Amino acid sequence: MDRRQFILLAPALVMVPYSVTAATRKVWSAVEASAALAQGEISLIDIRSRVEWRDTAVAKDAWPISMHEPRFEQRLFAARDLSGEKPIALICATGGRSGRLLSALNRAGYPGFIDVSEGMLGSPKGSGWIARGLPVMDLEAALANLPDVLR
Repeated sequence: MDRRQFILLAPALVMVPYSVTAATRKVWSAVEASAALAQGEISLIDIRSRVEWRDTAVAKDAWPISMHEPRFEQRLFAARDLSGEKPIALICATGGRSGRLLSALNRAGYPGFIDVSEGMLGSPKGSGWIARGLPVMDLEAALANLPDVLR
């Protein structure tokens, strides 16, 4: 699958069943992602909606790029380019959307992405970014820190 095919497929990602084996995906805890982000070892994209960002804040230094907004695919690949050699971790509320997105990226042959599977709010994989007391920032600050190429 090439980039154009991925872009055409991406709007349906929310509907794709979540069936990915551990052998085909990189799954990190919120703690692992937070530590790596603080050390500059990864970039983090919060793919949730603006309503969710406003309700719970955004992980500190994450790029808020909603999969529910126009140009998501272009912004995702621009973030990958901007991130250089660093992997990009994907986070959503509970790991469902980020897991499905990672699965689609893997199937399309795009390496270098990680799923923060417990999400911001927690899941069976863990209690989540917020409950673990990991650093967050309000939406306005997160948007102000977003590089121009990702807007």
